[in-house]
Amino acid sequence: MTFAVFAALVVGFVLLVVGAELLVRGASNLAIIVGLSPLIIGLTVVSYGTSAPELAVGLQSYAIGQGDIALGNIIGSNIFNILMILGMSAVVVPLTVARQLIRLDVPIMIGVSGLMVLFALDGSIGRSDGVVLLIGSVIYSAFLVIQGRKETSPVPGEGGPPANLALSPLPMHTRVLINLGWVLLGLVLLVAGSKFLVYGAVLVAEALGMSQLIIGLTIVAAGTSMPELATSIVASYRGEQDIAVGNVVGSNIFNVLVVLGATATVGGVSVETAVLHFDLPVMIAVAIACLPIFYTGYRISRWEGLLFIGYYVAYSAYLIFDAVGHDQIGLFSNVMLLFVIPLTVITLITVMWQHPRTAKPLITLKSIPPGRESSESQSCPSPIGSDSPGRKETEVDSKSPPAK
Repeated sequence: MTFAVFAALVVGFVLLVVGAELLVRGASNLAIIVGLSPLIIGLTVVSYGTSAPELAVGLQSYAIGQGDIALGNIIGSNIFNILMILGMSAVVVPLTVARQLIRLDVPIMIGVSGLMVLFALDGSIGRSDGVVLLIGSVIYSAFLVIQGRKETSPVPGEGGPPANLALSPLPMHTRVLINLGWVLLGLVLLVAGSKFLVYGAVLVAEALGMSQLIIGLTIVAAGTSMPELATSIVASYRGEQDIAVGNVVGSNIFNVLVVLGATATVGGVSVETAVLHFDLPVMIAVAIACLPIFYTGYRISRWEGLLFIGYYVAYSAYLIFDAVGHDQIGLFSNVMLLFVIPLTVITLITVMWQHPRTAKPLITLKSIPPGRESSESQSCPSPIGSDSPGRKETEVDSKSPPAK
């Protein structure tokens, strides 16, 4: 590896870390200022912004006649986002999952992934398919903003931006402009950092003789997902877990609706048979796997994060073995299909079956005004097993006799 490639990788990493910090800081502050929840900010501003590299790579790849890289980048990024980004973020700090994600956004992510497969069945995703996807992105974004405005604004100091933000002497429009500036600067640094990383990674991949599709599914996908990775890890570390998880789910939806939609609208995208039979099913399977894992306690624990990471390593290993024609590819596939995947499915089913039987309801005694206990417990139920900073929660066993 030459010095230029090494320098590109290092510079790209530094720019990604700094850009992610600025983006998360600005976005979380905007959540309070404009009255949107951090989850909505993560699903829209942050996820769309961090997916800008995928859009740029998709359009540029089509312009230079490398459509396989564009398609592989979208599929590979969606797989990388869930398995590696959520996995690594959960290893740093176990992630709490908002119920809206389980009830609405994850099913939408699965639905748009299935729509992508449906459009690809004839071997290509044409201009009309791209227009449909773009229209879907507009409807989804508008729905999120309208839904977010109906929600109660986050309370300063409770897992969100600093409380002194609400007491700032600056006018609202000034605070909005300042934090928008942080968001834009963070996005610029993220895009620049991802370009440096992709440049160095592609040179390494080409030196190893990898095909365009494999480069798109692995090196380019991982490189263009570095903004999401850096943003989610920094957000998780800073306690902005709604942004960390919402960023991943929103980015996957954006990649299909906007990135694929724009690329297909420009001139169509061809789909190889191998992609249709393997990579697209893997992408949908990974999206569906979010539901049982998110459902178990409305959180992603460290062991589940490690499970995600392990599956991404296995997926990448399969692609590399298949690309180089390794002799052990058959054995590797049999081990994954006959042992690892069934064992994981059995484990998840067992955890889901035990969870509602062992969990006890939690009643929050603090921060609920008198006379509103019933309405609070119905409208804002706390995730089972979650611990909110600054609040004391008492377990109540429904079978125990009432106190005399």
